[in-house]
Amino acid sequence: MKNLISIVGTTGIGKTALAIELAKFYGTEIVSCDSRQFFREMKIGTARPSGVELASVPHHFIANLSVQDYYSVGQFEKDALAKIEDLFTRHDVVILVGGSMMYEKAVIEGLNDLPESNPSNQQKLEKIFAEEGVEKLQQILVELDPVYFEIVDRSNPRRLFRAIDIIWQTGKSYTENIAAHLHKRPFSVTRIGISARREIIYERINQRVDAMLEQGLEEEVRNLIPFKDLVALQTVGYTELFKFFDGTWDFDTAVEEIKKNSRRFAKRQLTWYRKETNIHWLDYRKAVAESLSLLKNLNI
Repeated sequence: MKNLISIVGTTGIGKTALAIELAKFYGTEIVSCDSRQFFREMKIGTARPSGVELASVPHHFIANLSVQDYYSVGQFEKDALAKIEDLFTRHDVVILVGGSMMYEKAVIEGLNDLPESNPSNQQKLEKIFAEEGVEKLQQILVELDPVYFEIVDRSNPRRLFRAIDIIWQTGKSYTENIAAHLHKRPFSVTRIGISARREIIYERINQRVDAMLEQGLEEEVRNLIPFKDLVALQTVGYTELFKFFDGTWDFDTAVEEIKKNSRRFAKRQLTWYRKETNIHWLDYRKAVAESLSLLKNLNI
């Protein structure tokens, strides 16, 4: 049986470093399921692996799209499974890594066959968004599905549109719609989670944001102003600086909001992963040694 090792954990916890060490150990390749790192124009704000890291081990699904491309989780499921199947012709182990929870789920379990978006519902939601803002969409979703509301990217109106539309169409919560494990995979999956105390996670996030700014995040986002309304850019690290550029916030406020929203995203990740029962949680300080020991005991 071929083995897919999936590395999960909050933003900034060290998933990339562990993935690279394990890929080197097994002489294999890495499949990214970080949906923000797909876009080549978003290098700094998504903490894309460095040139040295990318050169050390072959990576897939990093900088493979433009922010102007539409790319769904369903398409990623097809593309990632095809890539993994190809990699398994040459390797017994493949590494999957990334903090986008639905994208990992798509690979390891599959997604429900959700209905296509309903044009009438979308038009209604667009009108609500235009007239009452994202807060009204948030209010609608929290009333319909408080469980999914805890983990969704609430600042991304498209994610809210999709969940509400599916609920309206099916009469079931979005959580119920995505809960079923649909597909048996032709490979085994071992999930490794990197853990740390919450205050450590938050400290690392703050340090990461400071490092991004030193690396030139402000200039990266400034160059993307013409595309600021695209779905790919409705994300932490970009929307806040757009508000600085348009005069809504001063620079210090924008930076604090990036840190705050990054911490909120980490909290949503923790909420998601806490519900999962098949993750082997390891200490962030000893992640490599503990992972190798665990995998040896599992005969991988």
